[in-house]
Amino acid sequence: MDISSIAGIILGMLGIIGGLLLEGGQMSDIIQYTAFIIVAFGTVGAVLIQFPFKVFLQGVKAFKKVVFDSTESPTELINTIVDFANKARKEGLVSLEDEVKKIKDPFFQKAMMMAIDGSSIKDVRDTLDLELEYMEEHGKQAAKVWEAAGGYAPTIGILGAVMGLIQVMKNLQDIDEVGHGIAVAFVATIYGVGGANLVLLPVATKVALKHRWNIIMKEMIVSGVLLMIEGINPRVIKEKLYNFFDEEEKAHLKAG
Repeated sequence: MDISSIAGIILGMLGIIGGLLLEGGQMSDIIQYTAFIIVAFGTVGAVLIQFPFKVFLQGVKAFKKVVFDSTESPTELINTIVDFANKARKEGLVSLEDEVKKIKDPFFQKAMMMAIDGSSIKDVRDTLDLELEYMEEHGKQAAKVWEAAGGYAPTIGILGAVMGLIQVMKNLQDIDEVGHGIAVAFVATIYGVGGANLVLLPVATKVALKHRWNIIMKEMIVSGVLLMIEGINPRVIKEKLYNFFDEEEKAHLKAG
């Protein structure tokens, strides 16, 4: 589980609900299914117009990356590459074939198989760089879906509020009904603005950050495999791979 994401969602909701209750409000004041339908369906509809359905589904599936921390440990990846380099230096790259078949990451497995098959450094670099370029561009689309939703939600919320006020105008003769209607109308704005700033836009940023981290891991794989093909000393390979991180992260990786 991604602790920061879970904690952020919980704290955000507690802040709003707690503030409402402290002001003497009730949960029923902000629970309006009609407002929710307007904002949720309106936002999803706008996003579907902007993006192909395939890209929309890609964005929806990316949400699990926000809740569940599935990023690969850089320490484990570096150790695996160094172990492969040690064995390759002693027994040759072909000796790694059985171990490489057990690798779960398709990109890592492909890179290693190209090395084992005797592909040139240029061929390996060109092939993997091209695949990385596609992965980087393709992966950005998921974050853009959430970012677009965060942009539409507040506007849809205002639209819902206006629709509610139209209904209020029909009952101007009843002042109690007018007061209640205005309160209900602005709930849609709360849903739109709150949903965008507490969920949609933060999710977009988290998806983008995790995607970038994944690309860094892949770039590290490319560098490690190329150094392995060159026959560089495994200790040197390890130090070079640490250079993908800043000094603080590097110290943390070396320590653990």
